[in-house]
Amino acid sequence: MAKKRTPMNKIKEVLRLKFDCGLSHRNIALCLNLGVATVSELVIRFKQSQLGWPLPEGVSDTALAQTLYHPKSAHRSKVMPDFAQCFIELKRKGMTKMLLWQEYHEQYQAQAYAYTQFCEHYTRWLKQQKRSMRQIHIAGDKLFIDYCGPKLHVVNPDTGEVREAEVFVATLGASNYTYVEAFPSQEKAHWLEAHANAFEHFGGVPHLLVPDNLRSAVKKADRYEPRLNDSYQKLANHYQTAVMPARPYKPKDKAKAENAVLLVERWIMMRLRHQTFHTFKELNLAIRELMDALNQRPMKQIGTSRKNLFDTLDKPALKPLPRQRYLYTETKRAKVGPDYHIEYHRHYYSVPHQLVGQHVELEASSRLVQIYHQGNLVTQHPRSQRERASSTHAEHMPTNHQHQTWSPGRLLGWGANIGPATREVVNCLLNAKPHPEQAYRSCLGLLNLSKKYGETRLEQACKDALILSKPYYTFISNLLTNKREGQLSQDTQTTPNLMHSNVRGPNSYH
Repeated sequence: MAKKRTPMNKIKEVLRLKFDCGLSHRNIALCLNLGVATVSELVIRFKQSQLGWPLPEGVSDTALAQTLYHPKSAHRSKVMPDFAQCFIELKRKGMTKMLLWQEYHEQYQAQAYAYTQFCEHYTRWLKQQKRSMRQIHIAGDKLFIDYCGPKLHVVNPDTGEVREAEVFVATLGASNYTYVEAFPSQEKAHWLEAHANAFEHFGGVPHLLVPDNLRSAVKKADRYEPRLNDSYQKLANHYQTAVMPARPYKPKDKAKAENAVLLVERWIMMRLRHQTFHTFKELNLAIRELMDALNQRPMKQIGTSRKNLFDTLDKPALKPLPRQRYLYTETKRAKVGPDYHIEYHRHYYSVPHQLVGQHVELEASSRLVQIYHQGNLVTQHPRSQRERASSTHAEHMPTNHQHQTWSPGRLLGWGANIGPATREVVNCLLNAKPHPEQAYRSCLGLLNLSKKYGETRLEQACKDALILSKPYYTFISNLLTNKREGQLSQDTQTTPNLMHSNVRGPNSYH
């Protein structure tokens, strides 16, 4: 350990008491609470210098210190280690200062500092760097994840509709290598897809994920025991990694993510603010180009780029990717209706008719819908985006249904058997949809009202609906439920013609 120097104000006081007051070294030591040897050394050093007492004008404290404390000649031949490279090497798992010093000593031999001085110089160098560099991140250990606050925009070229784009940012702790991608929202499906895309871009999986406490990741935020969403936990299990959310209101837990987000906002988003994008694919291509430039740009503190650090540190330490990519699946419990279909996102999927009235579990991904009963897979369908349509397997239908599938003609015939008004309402329902199949459920619901209320009442309710231009299932059902069929048509037919002396005719308005 280097000897601590005497403060400059005491050095000047030692010289004053010696040369102006003529005190002995022992008395000066007692006055200033210094050692006698220290006082003697200061006086000898001053007498050996070129300075005289009183000090000449313009001599600064720095100049006086340099005159009194000449650096040892041995230090001039010493080679200072490359501490920036040492800092990078210490990120490797298992790396120690002792090993780095041994390699340094083998290279420079007599010109190398001793281990104690090596550690002291490294500590001084580290204190001069930014605070963020004080935290040591092991290679391949942590991935810090967050979203940018500002948003980019995607404009529909046909309608002019503007959609906001959420910018996902993930950065590795050791190398600061950053992944950026834009998504339509922060919902679970997009959140999990962003993780899978990031892992594929990295070519591996980190040992630990450090996200913020957003709803897509954390079901219940807690400083000590946060509860993860089931889907996020499934993703972690699939990639054999762990999740450690940052503590609420503790930004230092995710300082890497905060810095990366700030850098992305300045380096990428600000450069794209004047450009117009019509698709997310187009936007992400522009982001990818700027992201690659950011990762290849040398960092001032380290003197090398994030890409070089990633290839050297993080990439070899990442876990290998699993054989299959993780696919987000949404789980839902549903009851099978009388038509042996279940509804998911406004589309109907068939199950074996024997399960009518039973509860089933549905697991849906972006491509496939799988349906389970009591833990057994009973059927699966390709995921469909057609709303109010149905996906039906013929083998799920009862035998009589397989030969009597519904058609517009059959529905119109059933309505005609009840009455002309009922048939006309069925025809209106079929024509109201782009595809007649989309109206089959409404027609069946209408026609089945005859079983509950009778054909006569249903026919009268249909007449009322046609008179009022409301040929809808809900309107007709409400009429029958409230026993108001027939009243509306009677009120329309018996409306009196108000003609008397107090009513002005059309000539009064010309």
